[in-house]
This record gives sequence, structure tokens and C-alpha cells, in this order.
Amino acid sequence: MSEFKPLIFSGVQPTGNLHLGNYLGALRKFVAMQDKMDCIYCVVDLHSITAQLVHSDLKSQTRQITAAYLASGIDPVKHIVFNQSAVPQHSELAWIFNCVARIGWMNRMTQFKDKAGKDRENASLGLLAYPSLMAADILVYRATHVPVGEDQKQHLELTRDIAMKFNLDFGDAIRRGGQGVDITVGEQPVHAYFPMVEPMIEGPAPRVMSLKDGSKKMSKSDPSDLSRINLTDDTEAVVRKIRKAKTDPDALPSEVKGLEGRAEADNLVGIYAALSDKTKAEVLQEFGGQQFSVFKPALAELAVTVLAPINAEMRRLIDDPAHIDAVLKDGSERAGAIAEKTMNGVRDIIGLL
Repeated sequence: MSEFKPLIFSGVQPTGNLHLGNYLGALRKFVAMQDKMDCIYCVVDLHSITAQLVHSDLKSQTRQITAAYLASGIDPVKHIVFNQSAVPQHSELAWIFNCVARIGWMNRMTQFKDKAGKDRENASLGLLAYPSLMAADILVYRATHVPVGEDQKQHLELTRDIAMKFNLDFGDAIRRGGQGVDITVGEQPVHAYFPMVEPMIEGPAPRVMSLKDGSKKMSKSDPSDLSRINLTDDTEAVVRKIRKAKTDPDALPSEVKGLEGRAEADNLVGIYAALSDKTKAEVLQEFGGQQFSVFKPALAELAVTVLAPINAEMRRLIDDPAHIDAVLKDGSERAGAIAEKTMNGVRDIIGLL
């Protein structure tokens, strides 16, 4: 092998309803990436138990995420869609990476600090080792590119650190086995078994905020359902939530600068821009000077136009769990074949019989 084959990997946790922010920030981009290179899209069900071990509906949530993938336009025939736990090589490589990674690396992860909070001694070991499993998810396919948001960039940097340490620690064995690729990291030549994964951050990702508080991200964990537009919401629910969305009494400005200090207005204009593939400036050219009593119905109509077909297809797929399970089974078999090839090399390099 003279170079690593370009390959995209990404995953979504099956925890709660996917919402508009997930669609605009992730799913829509996943669909667009299909035309650029081969893609592997995973429902990362093992990650969902790191902070919450007991789930009463994990299977149904896994199927729901899969339905969202398919309804958004991901092609499970040309590409691979599967659930993480169905490919045990993820866990096998994660254990090896637990032995490669250093405790100090894990302790520096800001997301662990945020999720563990003040009671970090009572957090699960899985939550601490979460980035190691994430690295295994990516590198068990020797993926070269990963679409990431700001909250995952540090984890991707750790993935690169783990890959680099493995490549350096086992450089002689990799070379003897003839399974590596000559790459340069900075100015350092490395005979690598694992690639240095590149983040894919294409254009400014729409930062979709809560409909009830423009200072907070739209979240599936928010106790108020009115704070978000779920992909499973019907037309009536979408219209109602946008109508009730928090705003201020002033008219929309004619220029983007006029949105400064107006978090809720900025959020709604940003949502309209993302759904219509326009800039905020173009939206304000159309609606500047208008009251929210005019803008909100237009936003609701646009949201329904974009989301209604996805919602309808999601509902159809969720009502056919056998089809979803068949897609996941086919995907896990194809993913497993790639993962096992990688792990055969890892076992040989390390010296595992």
C-alpha cells in the first residue's frame, strides 16, 4: 500500500431525538460528503452508555438514528451504515488504544471535565476512556477524514496522538510486516500503519441555538421540548414551536451588524439562512425592517418545506423496523470485514496470536 485510501468516518449517538441543529450541523453535511469519497456512518451505541448505563429504549433510539440517516439522503448501498456494537473490533482496538494512550492525555480532555463535573471520582471509567474508543472507531477503518464540530476537535487531536504513538512505538514491526505507508508528520518521516486523520470543517457550520434561549445551543437534553425542532415533529408542531420561539419587540435589521446583542433574532435569521442556503445578509435584504409577525410565518413555511419530506420518510422507516435492521446488518457485515483486516494487521504488529 503506497498511500491511505481516502475514507470518511463519522458517528451519532442514539440518545434522544435528533433535532434541527443535528440536521443542519451534521446530517446534511454527511449527505453532501457522499459525492466526494467513500463514507462509513455509524450509530455509536457503545458511546451512549458511557454516561448513562441503563437505557430503556436503546434499540429503538438506534433505529431512529438510522432512520434519520436514511431519510436525510444517506445511501446505505454505496456507503456503509451500521451500529457500532455489531462490530466487536471497535472494542478490541479501543482496549489496545487504552494501553497506547496516557492517563495524562485523558485527564486533559475538557469534555470529560464538563460531563463529569465536580463528582469526577464517581464518573465511569468508560466516560474517561471515551476518546480512546472514538479513536478506535475511526482508525479501525483507517479512515482519513472526519467531519467534526468544535466540541470534538480535541478528541480528534487525541486520535492523531494515539495513531502517532502507535506508529512510532511499533515502527520496526510495521516495516517488517510491509503493512505501512511512508508519511511525513511535520518534518518527521514516519512509517505509519494508521493515518493522521484530517478534520473536515467545510464552511461555517450553522450554530443552531435554543428557541427559548438564544445563548444556549439547541439540545436534545433540554427539558423543554419547545426549545428545539425535532426531526420527528409534524407540521403542526414545527409551526407552533417557531410561533412560540423567543424574540424581542424590535423589527429585523437590514444589516447583519444589527443582529449584535440580539441572540434570539440572530438565531432565527441563521436558521432561515441555513435552511434556504443563503447568507444572513441575503435574508436581511429580504426581511429587514419587517416585524417577527411577518418573519416567523415565512420561517415556519420554509422549515416545513425542508423538514416535512424527511419527517415523513423517517416515520415510514420507523414503522418498518425489519428494514432498518436489515440495513444495519448489511452495514455491520461490510464494516466488520474492513475492521477485521485492520485488526489482523494490528495483532500481527503487536505479536498477539
